Amino acid sequence: MLKIQNLCKFFEHTPVLDHINFVIQKSSVVGLAGPSGSGKSTLLRSIQKLEKPDSGTIDCSGSIGFMFQDFQLFPHMTVLQNLVYAPTLKNPKTDHLQKANLILKNLGIDQKAHVFPKYLSGGQKQRVALARSLMMSPEVLLCDEPTSGLDISTTLDVISLLASVRDMGVTMVIASHDLDFLTKIADRIILLKEGKIVVDVHPQQLDDPIHYLKQYY
Repeated sequence: MLKIQNLCKFFEHTPVLDHINFVIQKSSVVGLAGPSGSGKSTLLRSIQKLEKPDSGTIDCSGSIGFMFQDFQLFPHMTVLQNLVYAPTLKNPKTDHLQKANLILKNLGIDQKAHVFPKYLSGGQKQRVALARSLMMSPEVLLCDEPTSGLDISTTLDVISLLASVRDMGVTMVIASHDLDFLTKIADRIILLKEGKIVVDVHPQQLDDPIHYLKQYY
């Protein structure tokens, strides 16, 4: 589904990604952990082709969606307009409103369809960002810090939302500082440090996965 071989990325002379190698199977959920500056976001952006690697290869057999950390919703558009904007550019002759309304309903935010982003809470913006990503029917969904700045209750909502996306058969790669969150949603966790993979584990197989991962920070 997603294969990365010897991926390297430098910012000036500093290695941000240092010979990254892994394979992700279809319908799996992989968490990317690691301290700030470890390369998590750069790796996601490289997979999405927002960053150009200096060497190595990224092979993905499916379409890719990206949910940004800061949501990147268009402030001058309503929720519904945010959802249909990109699909309309791609397929202008198709009516995307029915699909958009269905996704909003499935994510429990259909009542906000005609609201502008500035009137939404952080959790609601997160749902809209997820809905917008799903509009493109991605086979692989990349999520950059999806619980950043959210309270515990809203984080639990995000876990439930992403679990429902996983149940749709969507492969997910989720970068997060929140180890508790990652161990709840991911069936595999890759920990980066200084641009290298230092841990690649299945948290369900560990007695105390959070304690185990923290040893490598």
